[in-house]
Amino acid sequence: MTLLLSLLAAASYGLSDFVGGVVSKRVSPWTIALVGQLGGAVPFLVIGLTRDASLGSEVLAWAALAGLGNGLGTTFLYRGLSSGRMGVVAPVSGVGAALLPILVGLATGERPSPLVWLGILAAIPAIWLVAREPRSRSSDRAGSGALDGVLAGVGFGTLFSALAQVPEEAGVLPLALNQLVAAAVVVAVAVVLRVPWVPRQPAALLGLVSGCLGAAATGLFLVATRGGNLTVAAVITSLYPAFTVLLALAVLRERVHLAQAVGLGLCAVTVVLVALG
Repeated sequence: MTLLLSLLAAASYGLSDFVGGVVSKRVSPWTIALVGQLGGAVPFLVIGLTRDASLGSEVLAWAALAGLGNGLGTTFLYRGLSSGRMGVVAPVSGVGAALLPILVGLATGERPSPLVWLGILAAIPAIWLVAREPRSRSSDRAGSGALDGVLAGVGFGTLFSALAQVPEEAGVLPLALNQLVAAAVVVAVAVVLRVPWVPRQPAALLGLVSGCLGAAATGLFLVATRGGNLTVAAVITSLYPAFTVLLALAVLRERVHLAQAVGLGLCAVTVVLVALG
């Protein structure tokens, strides 16, 4: 179930990024990020407020930390998107999002089997190759893009690691807090960078689709960690760029270059090895 739920989370994240990327061509990506985070919080609030939940200060702290990571990961990822450095930011952030939870999982006593370790080793280059653009960027853009990618990876890795600490009895309200904190971070960073973030165009409402898909992915990931290892759930979920690439291939008729094809193959190898392990 951990593998299945993590794959569903990866698919939902991949679809969310695909929708967000398409809409960002018409609306500021910062607007899409804000609308998405707020829209994703609504279902969790509605469900959470109608059910009993055990919310202590520790749970709220983990949820807030997850929201901080979510917001920072989103802002630096979108900064790379808006500045044309996505080909550098995406692979670096994807690898970072997988590595940090692996370290946290090992520190908390998780010990994956040898086959799972082989799957993890295949996942790292898989994420990099799938998310990488075929054309190289100039050295200054690559350097700046790498920094954005590292910061985004730390953000998303923090999101995954912190959410895994939220107990089942806490319900889904921590997920709502995660989304709201992330929205506040998006606004704060957008104000500092002086980029447009206020929703003014009707097309910004499409960000709700991206946001709800991302929120669903977060919920699936949380359930996956409750039934299995953080290490496995985070690595499989971090394969989400593969789904974005496949959607671009199927819907936008974009070409898949050789490195991406190899990466997609390694993604399949990762899933098989983790399933066997």
